[in-house]
Amino acid sequence: MRLHRPYISATAAVIVSSLGIAAYHHVPEKNPTRAPGTASVVQDAGSAAGQPTAAPVKPRTTVSTRTEIPAQLPGLGPETLSRIPAHTRQVVLVRGAARNSASSKVVLYERVDDGWRPGAVWAAHNAYKGWTDEHYAGDLHSPVGVFALTDAGGRLADPGTKLPYHHSGAFFISGTGFEGEPLAGAFDYVIAINYNRQPGTSPMNGAQPMGANRGGGIWIHVDHGGPTRGCVSLSKTHMKQLLQALDPADHPVVVMGDAAALVR
Repeated sequence: MRLHRPYISATAAVIVSSLGIAAYHHVPEKNPTRAPGTASVVQDAGSAAGQPTAAPVKPRTTVSTRTEIPAQLPGLGPETLSRIPAHTRQVVLVRGAARNSASSKVVLYERVDDGWRPGAVWAAHNAYKGWTDEHYAGDLHSPVGVFALTDAGGRLADPGTKLPYHHSGAFFISGTGFEGEPLAGAFDYVIAINYNRQPGTSPMNGAQPMGANRGGGIWIHVDHGGPTRGCVSLSKTHMKQLLQALDPADHPVVVMGDAAALVR
């Protein structure tokens, strides 16, 4: 996104319980008899002597603490999967709540031997009008697709990312968003999404290979509490965690769109 114009951006626990087993020793009566039409009553030695009866044995419940690792990235159809490079080992999956919604969920998946290990689910924002398969400048939609993540930057110092990081005060924004929220700090951390941009350059680089009419400056950046003009936004804490996790050696990409688009 060009910074000389106003910019409005966005952005189980498994509770393990194991039921204890109380020690229980039961001594039945010898040769109990039951009168016709009456219920059988069995007492242990303690209750027969007026002592409290021990608690009954409770079954043991075992809950696995192992995180489920899907063999394939969930919710993605063959068309979307075919666009993910074979050497990619990190996928930032951004799933929009609906085609016209500005709300999303983000999960970082990392390739392991038996599938794709998911990270935490993070709340996010996307563009004000939702998603589009053909993005144009000013349409207030986020582009659907698979895009490489090669470059980062921000107004704040490098938080420890392995991505090339451009630290500059030029990552500055002011004003208010669609819901009246202040935009200040939205560019404290950014990751450039390689939509209509030159990879291997600062996110500030305004080059647009597909032409200016197709828009650009699509980033993942710090959330300001409302919809964006086309970007994806996360809380500052989650942005920092994402920057620290991404590794160019794993050829990270972002897969983004509404659920109906991603399942194609």
